[in-house]
Amino acid sequence: MATTTDSSSGNRDISEWRSIVTLIVFVITNVVVLFPFHIPFCIPRWLYNGFLGALSSMRIISPRNKTQGTSSPWVRLRFSMNIVTAPVIADLFLLAIKAISGKEVKDGTVGADHIHPIDIMVFFITLAYIAISIDASGLIRYLAFRVLQWGGKVGHRLFFYLYLFFFGIGSFVGNDPIILSGTAFLAYMTRVSSNIVHPRAWIYTQFAVANIASAILVSSNPTNLVLAGAFKIRFIDYTANMVVPVIITAIVLFPFLLYIVFASESLIPVEIKMHELPEDARGKKPVNPNIPNARGTAEQQEDEPGEQGKLLSLEEIMNPFLDKRGAGFGAAIMALALVSVLSLNAASQNLPEGVVLQVYWVTLPAAFIMLVWDLAFGWLHRHETREIAREGRKQVEEAKAEQARLQREAPELAASQGGDQVVSVTGNDVSGIGSDSEIVKSQSTTIDEKKEASLEKDTPPTEAATKTNNSDLRTLSSVARDAYRWSQETFPTATAVLSHLPYALIPFAFAMFILVQALVTKGWVEVFAKGWDHWVNKTGTVGAIGGMGFLSVILCNFSGTNIGTTILLSRIIQSWLRLHDASGIPISERTYYATIYSMALGVNYGAFSTAISASLAGLLWRDILAKKHIHVRRLDFARVNLPIIAIAMSVGCAVLIGEIYIIRSDRPFDIVPVLEE
Repeated sequence: MATTTDSSSGNRDISEWRSIVTLIVFVITNVVVLFPFHIPFCIPRWLYNGFLGALSSMRIISPRNKTQGTSSPWVRLRFSMNIVTAPVIADLFLLAIKAISGKEVKDGTVGADHIHPIDIMVFFITLAYIAISIDASGLIRYLAFRVLQWGGKVGHRLFFYLYLFFFGIGSFVGNDPIILSGTAFLAYMTRVSSNIVHPRAWIYTQFAVANIASAILVSSNPTNLVLAGAFKIRFIDYTANMVVPVIITAIVLFPFLLYIVFASESLIPVEIKMHELPEDARGKKPVNPNIPNARGTAEQQEDEPGEQGKLLSLEEIMNPFLDKRGAGFGAAIMALALVSVLSLNAASQNLPEGVVLQVYWVTLPAAFIMLVWDLAFGWLHRHETREIAREGRKQVEEAKAEQARLQREAPELAASQGGDQVVSVTGNDVSGIGSDSEIVKSQSTTIDEKKEASLEKDTPPTEAATKTNNSDLRTLSSVARDAYRWSQETFPTATAVLSHLPYALIPFAFAMFILVQALVTKGWVEVFAKGWDHWVNKTGTVGAIGGMGFLSVILCNFSGTNIGTTILLSRIIQSWLRLHDASGIPISERTYYATIYSMALGVNYGAFSTAISASLAGLLWRDILAKKHIHVRRLDFARVNLPIIAIAMSVGCAVLIGEIYIIRSDRPFDIVPVLEE
């Protein structure tokens, strides 16, 4: 029998009210993660004003300007229930009703049963810093530009080259850098093409192939880290078992996407007609997009409809910025870190009992070295980057001042020349300075802005002076704002990377670990494990692959993203192993590995199934597209991805079945080493 620290040891009565509440809370939490919302609530205005007044008196925020006239005695606020707040509130609620205790909190943060959340988070965040730093150097966008040149104007060839590019880069650095740079690149590319009607084929393919590629290396996805840790799988063994199903999936999926899912000529034209970049724009020196206001007013103008906006978007992809030294150094650090991680993980399996080597011992110093490089490089070039930011900020401020002037003149022109003529005159004026989109936006905004402008016009001199003095007053918020801007201008790469790290993953993952640990101690995980055992006994190895693959994909959409799914299923499989260890009934080697690696396929591929919230990468992908005015609706996401996930999982599971039957036998699997501490 195995010596384990089974936190669910002992029979638990799942009919006890706290156990039932725990399961209900877990289900509700996952529904909220899937469908986030806001809870409106009202507080007395005197309390609201008193709180803000106290903050301003302590010079935390700027003094508030008093508004005249009567106002409501209540202030309406909104509290967000989302992927961060819902799991944390659920944990606090279970603690309040004593459904869980400090033991579940400790096991869900420090770790239990070979799953160590703190170690996993440190490893992933530090490796993510290196990967995002490579992305911030402009390397991925530059390589995408080179792929665009190689592909030329032949639509199917370019689609194939980009498919290979995203798969290759995703296998190395994971899906986050592909989402960060690749999504914006495709949004620009499809916009400047006159015969790509909708970017659907390009953006959905990129999202799918990035998540498929992230299944190869353990370091590419936190789900892989959880799974490998839970079952003591060496990183090299994990890759050896996953690489064949993943590569064959990618090979079979490409023609399916090109000729069936996105077969329309309007999505992937045979010949892509792109706007030509003027000669003067080609010779222009590219600027670092990590510097604030580096492109001046161009960032606002590229959203304009018409030729001007398309030319600016074309310039963004055809004249990319590349920090060669930063990209080379980052790629070298990443390669050394991955090789060292694989070596350390392989060596840790043969150490004496009680000696543990953690893989973050490699990635933490590597990330620190990368951070020092980014800071040093920024400091050495601080005069240049500050000057670029200063010039860009000046252009933006001048454009805003011109916009404000035109807003003030608009009522006078309307009175003298008529409303229709005002619009045309205003548009002509603005086009002369290259900011007509901002005027269109200002004319389509709410009436409140017009009221605010008129109030400012009628403001007495003393009140205007007070407002000016308030804006000049140094407060904690203004100091923090100025410090952040100084950091952006002095250390643009380091600041950009730190701001793009997946911080939301940390509270979400810890809270989900605790919630799943609550299900373990209340006996629910053991119930689920018995259900899985019945399924495997009836269906065998093939049923284990099909069942776990289907279950993991479905749960990614309804169990707190693919990370929450991996945590839950890992605990269920661990409990399933304990059931067999206690009964003495062996599990075949084929059935064990079929279950583990079909889950690995499902939790990676499940990111592109039916819900955007099936992965944190999906939420990031949607937000980047929204900033580029490409809005992805939930129903469209599910409709487009259903055939993609169906073929991907079918191919992956079919290849895995063949692999399992070829390299594994029916002899009993030794459960003891997996369960013992």
